[in-house]
Amino acid sequence: MNKVALITGATRGIGKQIAMTLAKEGYDIALNYRKENEELENAKKEIEGNQVECLAVKGDVSSFEDCEALVRQVIERFGKIDVLVNNAGITKDMLLMRMKKEDFEQVIDVNLIGTFNVTKQVINYMLKARSGRIINISSVVGVSGNAGQTNYAASKAGMIGFTKSLAKEVASRGILVNAVAPGFIETSMTEVLKEEVKEEIAKSIPLKRMGNSQDVANVVKFLASDDSAYMTGQVLHVDGGMLM
Repeated sequence: MNKVALITGATRGIGKQIAMTLAKEGYDIALNYRKENEELENAKKEIEGNQVECLAVKGDVSSFEDCEALVRQVIERFGKIDVLVNNAGITKDMLLMRMKKEDFEQVIDVNLIGTFNVTKQVINYMLKARSGRIINISSVVGVSGNAGQTNYAASKAGMIGFTKSLAKEVASRGILVNAVAPGFIETSMTEVLKEEVKEEIAKSIPLKRMGNSQDVANVVKFLASDDSAYMTGQVLHVDGGMLM
C-alpha cells in the first residue's frame, strides 16, 4: 500500500513541485487548493502519470470547518495520512506604517492559523497510527525578518515555534515534525521582479543564484523519508547560504 501525502496550496510553485516529487517516490497525493484553476487539472494529470492516485480537495486553510472537511475527505479516500506538508501561504507586503489591519490578519490567518487548522485535524490520525511526518514550509524571513514583511515574517516565525513545540509533544508517538525555510526561490511570486533586482539578489547569495522549487522539494522528500528518522524539531534552510 502506498504512503499518502497531503499537501496544502499544491497547485503551483513549491507546493506543486513537492507533490510531483513525492508522487515520483510512489506516494498517493492529496492536493489541497483554494480556487478552481487550470493549473489544478494539469497538476493532477502530471501526478497521476506516476501511476499513483491523486485526490484534489478544495478548501481554505484559514477556515477550521474547511480543514475538517478536507481531512475527512482524504481519510475517506485513502484511510490514512502519512505525510502532511503545510505549504499554503500568501503575502501582502507593505511597510507597517501603511499596512491595513486586514492585511496583517489575512497573512496570519492563512500562513499560521492555517497550519494549526490542518495539523489539528491530521494529528489524531497520526497519533493512532503512532507514526507520521509533518513538514511546515516556513521561510528564512521568519528567522531574519525583512522590511515590508512584518505580517509574513511573523507568520513564518510562528510556524517555526509551532514546529518545535509540536515536535516535543508528539516525538514519543513516532511523529516527526520539521520545518523547511526557503530563501529566494524562483516562483510566480518572484517572476514579477525586474531582472536587475533578481541579479542583485543573486549577488547577495553565496551560491550566486536563486533557488528553484525542486531545491525545496528535495529537502521535503528527505524529511518525509526514513532517511530523516532521527530528526525532529529542526528548521532546514534552503537558501544558498544566504543566512549563513
